[in-house]
Amino acid sequence: MTVTYKTEEEKERVILVAVDVEDGTDVEDSLDELNELAETAGAVAVGRLIQKREAVHAGTYIGKGKIADLKEMAEQNQADAIVCDDELSPAQITNLQEMLQTKVIDRTVLILDIFAKHAKTSEGKLQVELAQLRYRSSRLAGLGKSLSRLGGGIGTRGPGEKKLEMDRRLIRERIAVLNRRLTEVVQNRDTMRKQRSREQIPVVAIVGYTNAGKSTLLNVLTGAQVLEENKLFATLDPTTRILTMENGQRFLFTDTVGFINKLPHPLIRAFQSTLEEAKYADIILHVADASNPKLDLQRDVVYETLHKLGVENKKIVTAFNKMDCLRESDCQRLRDDRSDAVVHISAKYGRGIAELLQTLEEIANEGLVKIERVFPYEEAGKISRIRELGRLEEEEYREDGIFIRASVPPFLV
Repeated sequence: MTVTYKTEEEKERVILVAVDVEDGTDVEDSLDELNELAETAGAVAVGRLIQKREAVHAGTYIGKGKIADLKEMAEQNQADAIVCDDELSPAQITNLQEMLQTKVIDRTVLILDIFAKHAKTSEGKLQVELAQLRYRSSRLAGLGKSLSRLGGGIGTRGPGEKKLEMDRRLIRERIAVLNRRLTEVVQNRDTMRKQRSREQIPVVAIVGYTNAGKSTLLNVLTGAQVLEENKLFATLDPTTRILTMENGQRFLFTDTVGFINKLPHPLIRAFQSTLEEAKYADIILHVADASNPKLDLQRDVVYETLHKLGVENKKIVTAFNKMDCLRESDCQRLRDDRSDAVVHISAKYGRGIAELLQTLEEIANEGLVKIERVFPYEEAGKISRIRELGRLEEEEYREDGIFIRASVPPFLV
């Protein structure tokens, strides 16, 4: 008789640590999100510690008294690592690891680890490795002794994991190689962007807080078959798909990396070309999780990130998603004064999609005039002008000329 044993990968046990400097930030909410990040990375939180201070301790993040409490908590809970809710300096990491005698990682390392775990395409892997190396290169001086004893688990995963003990010269050389490869990717992306511009197809960039339902919406709209999971940063790699409506109107929808509070600067730099899809889009489609109790905070993070990326003067449509999880009274209160339009949808069940498409179509065609006209063949040059400045929806060659149905600026009528 064959005996089958179920095996599961043993999860790292971590303790979450934060400093409350009373700057208006809800530290408990931030730690709740850090807990979600830890779970996504494959860890389980066995405790949390918050210290109220006027400022973060420059040398050890938390005060020495709390370090003693934290060490005792770690021993009692058999913790494998300490995860801090802010980005730590090399000195803070080194001092904490020496005093606690256990692995210490920060929020940035945790997010980088998740990105390394979820990157699938060559571009995504390049971007993650670049972000990891930039982060580690700035910390080699403080981590020299500790890098070799970190062991496995969170913070050591991904394309760059074999480079932990490289010196600065090797890391600089590797960063230069990655930059060259990503430059080629950016050039290809620019070429495709110019091609889309010539075709006069409105580009809609789907943005939003991570796990708001962007991939689900893209799948519903275009059948893109992007991975859908109820996890933070389930998908990283940008996906662009075309949608042709029944009336001939076409849209290019492009998904972007999800935003999150305290998004690490190395990631913003590494994923710049991907995130800039929003900068060059015609319309921003902001997908917001209406069922999330931290909705207002998440919306603020999205707008702040867009501002950092230089996304200005764009038409914004806010799609409040997951409306199926709300009561009718809650639905009526949802609004966004920073958007040009608001729609209520449930991407999971396909509700509100028709209204969303109608809204996008109205915004895309603002200021354009619909024409249906037959141009004599000797005036065929005018059609190329329509292609350049308007949206050509139908073109048919007839005996008496070329029939055109299009949306054009008023001066072309």
